[in-house]
Amino acid sequence: MINRPLDLDAVQAFIHIAELGSFTHAADAMRTTQAAVSLKLKRLEERLGCRLVERTPRYVQLSAQGAAFLEHARELLEVHDRALTVFAGARQRLTIGISDHVAGPELPALIARMNAQDPQLLIEIRIGSSGDLLQSFDRRELDTVIVRLHAGRSDGEILTEEKFGWFAAPSWQHRADEPLPLATLAEPCGVRVMAGQLLDAAGISWTEIFVGGGVTAVAAAVTAGLGVAALAARMLPFGAVDVGPKLGLPDLPRLPVLLHSRVKDGRPRDALSALSAAFRSAVRG
Repeated sequence: MINRPLDLDAVQAFIHIAELGSFTHAADAMRTTQAAVSLKLKRLEERLGCRLVERTPRYVQLSAQGAAFLEHARELLEVHDRALTVFAGARQRLTIGISDHVAGPELPALIARMNAQDPQLLIEIRIGSSGDLLQSFDRRELDTVIVRLHAGRSDGEILTEEKFGWFAAPSWQHRADEPLPLATLAEPCGVRVMAGQLLDAAGISWTEIFVGGGVTAVAAAVTAGLGVAALAARMLPFGAVDVGPKLGLPDLPRLPVLLHSRVKDGRPRDALSALSAAFRSAVRG
């Protein structure tokens, strides 16, 4: 019989571990250390009298008791949040800009993760180019932006880095006597500029065959066999191949994803920390 109340921070730590599959990512989401998260979980397990998480050198997995407790843990925090909402007044708003080269297929899951962190927070997300979003951020139209490294900017917190490649449809063939056909994003796009500069420096003739208003449109052009695009692998539909080595194209660098934010504390910062941790987990796999 449990005769003392559960520590809600420890319950939250357990949920983060379960959903993110990592003590490190859970620590990121809670803005604390891995050791602190481990201690919270240990105390929760001691309070419940069972092991909730099985740890191995390669992965984190819920035990049978942990899997059974997870839904109850979520319900407990939801009831807690609803109780606080009665006294919270108007919803707080968090306005986030995410670069089109960063927002990938994981975006719905990331939004769901933020909502789970704070269902009463009003979240507004805008998708655009890194340059445009940074300008909006500097004008204080956005609270936070998650963007690619932008020329002339050295600020921001690095969330992760991603390797880019020259992707094409499996059936696409390049005619050696023709310029390399590129599918790109419309200006301004830092990746578009970088790709063109690298090709020029390597003495490779190229031409834009398709200009899309978003990465989804560029990926569709690649899938349709129009040409090659410089993109991160997670942005492409399954089956696209990196033709860079085969065609002797210049190596594309690992490009950082940076977080710029004026949000320092409170509920919006907690939600933003959950988003950052989930994003790192999604990109690194």
